[in-house]
Formats: sequence, C-alpha cells, structure tokens
Amino acid sequence: MALPLFRRIFFSTVFAVWGSDQVQAEGHDPITVSHGYSFFGDLKYPANFSHLDYVNLDAPKGGEISQWGFGTFDSFNAYARKGNQASLSSMPYEAILTSFADDITASYCFLCTTIEYPESLDWAIFNLRDDVTFSDGSSLTAEDVKFTFDLFMEQGLPSYRAAVSGMVASIEVLDPLRIRFVFAEDAPRRDVIGLAGGIPVFSKSWFGATGARLDDSTLVPFIGTGPYILESYEINERVIYERRTDYWGQNIPTNVGRNNFDRIRVEYFADSAAAFEGFKAGVYTFRSENSSKQWATSYDFGAIEAGHVVKIELPDGDLALAQAYVFNLRREKFQDPLVREALGMMFNFEWSNEQLFYGLYDRVNSFWGNSELEAAGVPEGDELAVLQSLVEQGLIDIDVLTATAVMAPVSGSRQLDRKNLRRASALMEQAGWLVNVDGMREKDGQLFTLEVLANSPAFDRITNPMIENMKSLGIDARLNRVDGAQVMERSRAYDFDVMNHSMRMSLEPSSGLEQYFGTKAMEGSSRNLMGFSDPAVDALIELVVRSETKADLNVRIRVLDRVLRSKRFWIPQWFKAVHTVAYYDQYEYPTPLPPYARGELDFWWFNAEKAAKLNDAGALN
Repeated sequence: MALPLFRRIFFSTVFAVWGSDQVQAEGHDPITVSHGYSFFGDLKYPANFSHLDYVNLDAPKGGEISQWGFGTFDSFNAYARKGNQASLSSMPYEAILTSFADDITASYCFLCTTIEYPESLDWAIFNLRDDVTFSDGSSLTAEDVKFTFDLFMEQGLPSYRAAVSGMVASIEVLDPLRIRFVFAEDAPRRDVIGLAGGIPVFSKSWFGATGARLDDSTLVPFIGTGPYILESYEINERVIYERRTDYWGQNIPTNVGRNNFDRIRVEYFADSAAAFEGFKAGVYTFRSENSSKQWATSYDFGAIEAGHVVKIELPDGDLALAQAYVFNLRREKFQDPLVREALGMMFNFEWSNEQLFYGLYDRVNSFWGNSELEAAGVPEGDELAVLQSLVEQGLIDIDVLTATAVMAPVSGSRQLDRKNLRRASALMEQAGWLVNVDGMREKDGQLFTLEVLANSPAFDRITNPMIENMKSLGIDARLNRVDGAQVMERSRAYDFDVMNHSMRMSLEPSSGLEQYFGTKAMEGSSRNLMGFSDPAVDALIELVVRSETKADLNVRIRVLDRVLRSKRFWIPQWFKAVHTVAYYDQYEYPTPLPPYARGELDFWWFNAEKAAKLNDAGALN
C-alpha cells in the first residue's frame, strides 16, 4: 500500500497564477505550487482537467498492434552503449513529468501531484503520487527517484553526464513521497525542472537485489511503473509487450483513452524488402512507409485490392527531421569547408526526387525546417544584432552579416549536374586537391578516398548515384554496406567517413543542443556523430540556453540555424510533411490527430469486429 501524502505549508499569501497557486513565505522568493510547468507561458490544461482533448474517451481496450524492426537485438537496456537494444525497450518506464501531443513544450505532473518552485528556480520539490506502483507491485517512493538520478550520474551515457553534470547541486528526500532538487547556481534555469522531472524512474530495491548496471547490456529488463511490460521475445525474431492488468495509472485523467492495446508486437526482418513482404502477408499489421518507391509503386497487392489494408497519408505538423549524410570531421580530409561544400554538390536531390522519390519529398535545408525557427534570407533586426556580437568577439567572419542563409545546392534534371561539377572541381582545387594523371584527386601524395558506411539496402539506389558523381569529381568513393551490428560498432568508435544521421530538434531547444553540436560532449555523444566543434556555436548554444523570453529564444535559434548551415558538415537529404502509413483495417484513431504525434501506440485503438472480418477472410498470418 502506498503511503498517503500528509504535509502542511505555511505561507503569508495565496493567489492564482497560470492555473497554479503562487505563495510567498516571508523573506523568501514567491513560491509556485502547480500541476505543471512551462517556462515561457501558460499551460494548456488546468489542474482539474478530466482528459486530453485529442483522445477518444470511449476507446475500447484490447487486441494487438504489430510493427517491424530492422536487423538484430541483444539487449533490453535502452540507456547503455553496450549491446543492440530491442525496439521499444524504454516502454516500461515513466518519468515524474510528461508532455502532451498538443502541448509539447510544457511539462505536466505524472508521477507527481504538484511541483513547488521559487521564482528564482533555485530548487524544485516534487510531491509524488501515493498510488504509483512498479510492475512487481512495490510502491514508488522518493528514494527511487534519488537512486535513479544518482545511477544516471554514475553509469549513464557519457554525453548525458557531460550535459547534466553540474546542474544539480544536491537531492534531498524530504519524506517518502516528497523530494527536493537543488540546482547549481550557474545551471540554466529554463532546463532545471524538466531535467529533474524527465528521467525515467527505476526501482532502487530491484537494482539492489539483482546487481544490474545501467551501463551493461541485458536481456532482463529493469522494472518500471509503465503500462506495458515485456511478455516474451525470441532473439532477432520478435519482441512482445503486454499491457499490465494492474497498471496504477489506467484511470487517471492523463491516461484516459490511451494505452489501449493489450499487446504490442515487433517482428524483426533482416532488410526492408523482406519486411515489406511480411506486411503484405499479414505477419505484422501497421507499417510506416519510408520508401517513396514502395509507396508510389508497390501498394497494389491483394490485401489492398480486397480492402483489407488501409493506405493513407496523415498530417504531420512536427518539425522536419534534419536527416542527412554527415562527414566525420575528426578526419583531416573533411576539416576544410571547401571540401565539404564541393562534396555536398555531388548529391543531386532534384534528380533523385524526380527519378527515385516520385516527387514525394522536399529538400531539407534547415535544422528547424517546417517551422518559424528556420533561418531565411539575409539576417536583419535582432538576428543581425546577435551575429554582430559574435563578429565583435572574433567568433565568426564579418561576411556572415550580409550572407544569405545557406541553402542546399540546386541541381538539374540529369544525375550529374555539369555546372555543379565545375563549381565543385574549382573548390577542390582551391583546397589543394588536384587531379593527377589518373584523373583522381590528390594532395601531398595522398589520394582522396571516401567511404559511405550504411546498413540499409534501401538506400543503395540513392547513395550509389552520389558515389558515381563523386567519382566524376575525382574522388575514390565507394559505398560499404554492412550489417546493423557493424554499423553500430563503427559509429560508436567514430570509424567512418560519411554516414546517414538524423538530428531531431525541438521547438524550444536548450541544453540538449550540447549533445548534438557542443564541444563538451563531442567525444562521448552518439548525437554529435560528425564530431562538430565550433566556438561560435558553443557561444550560441549558451545564448539559447539562457533565453528568458520566447522571442529571444526564436531569434537565437534562427541565428544558430544560420551558423550551423554555414559550416556544411552535412549533405542534407529530404523530408515530407505527411505520415505515409498502411495498416490492416482493424484500427481506429481520433480525428483530428494532434499536431505533434501520430500516436498509433499511444491513443489508437482496436476494433474487434473489423479484426474478426479480417480473420474470417484469412488476411492475417
């Protein structure tokens, strides 16, 4: 039985602010007591909300949804560099705070009832719920929260420790359901509450009894408080999660209409072609299609024609994923920006979109594409002022003040754009890479070799034309496709020239930018795969983190976007502003969908009558 929370707070005045209670103890900062937190503005949902706006209150519980996973797995630890984690392996865990798909920049109490914090944000107290239980039936307490934070600081990923170290001065368990985080004096105040409340909470007693480590791979999942637990698995074949019948949070307002499937199954395939054949045969039932060729040409199989499978485009209001080929800047040959600019011209997006993508994609140009945070044109106003300060500090060249935001090169309708080839050739010569008698680029007696490391055969048809164009430039280029385990091993060792990389930004980014672009986390981060380090970017990240208003934040992000793009450490790829999905016609979802989530594992539900018809027709395997 969870302990009830009994406490008294004495204050001199009480008044409502942003749906919160703000109180002030004599001689101290005003203290806010709230069900949630948003640094820049109001919370969408009040303290007494009964459900999320985008869910179906009457969504039935039951059934199964299944997806596919790529390659292999040998661990259920999503928080270690060791091992190859299974799909959805973080599903069993919950954090003190959560966000919602229609209010993604705010944090709401989930494992807590309220947060207390002073105006200075020097500390925060989380008042935990008294009914939260782990999957073994034990109650969650403040001791579990403190243990988990300490565990991450001792055994967590180096990039995470580098970003978080020094932000929390101390943690104090005030009583079994009350915990206080004291933040370091120089910790960015915009991050501290989300940091303290955003870590998944593990069971202290379970770790003590098992001797498990956060930095080791394991096939025995840690226990959590979440709605799903591991049911069964077969290595490299499938993973099945089942919904807890004793889940503590089933009926709280945050979860009404959510967590509707009894089982979530992931079927593993060696490659995308085999996975697509598995979907056609009904081996799994929900597919997010990321191949434009298959979307345009292959959805004409029997289950589609019989009406058993729904093929649909769903709206996607999120930021465009910053997907790209990235250079390994740790290697000397890629440290010259002229070289990187020249190589970037060898990917012909326009030809690829017409010939390979069926016109379904737009070009990625920005790290914050499809939003107001994307830099555009020549800097003006407040953006110009920020850039001027960087010039005065000697961090960027003065010509940036009048330069248009870098856009990806535009190519013609032929695979090899001769105009871009001439421009790229001039850049390579300017960088000292000259053509030898064999037509290859050479500098100081060394040939320019380039390997694109990949593990997906679906990318071959896209990467190989770029390889051919690079060869026309005099580059000894090749595609090396290996299995997923080798890609993971080599990427962790930073043993590559060029790789695919996805950099997912947020609408209110902060210290997490350090892990993507910061110098401090460069050698320990899987997100800063390219090994990027630049003093101007470090300074801009600091400005972003210290932003006090949303207007300042937006300006600084646009400047950061502008500067990052000018460094040309990537060859930006493509995106589409819709979700292309197909599923066997036994699922339903609320309309309209929220802007920032597709939500098939969250708030979709199973229609038993439709499923019975599919089974009767023999559509499912």
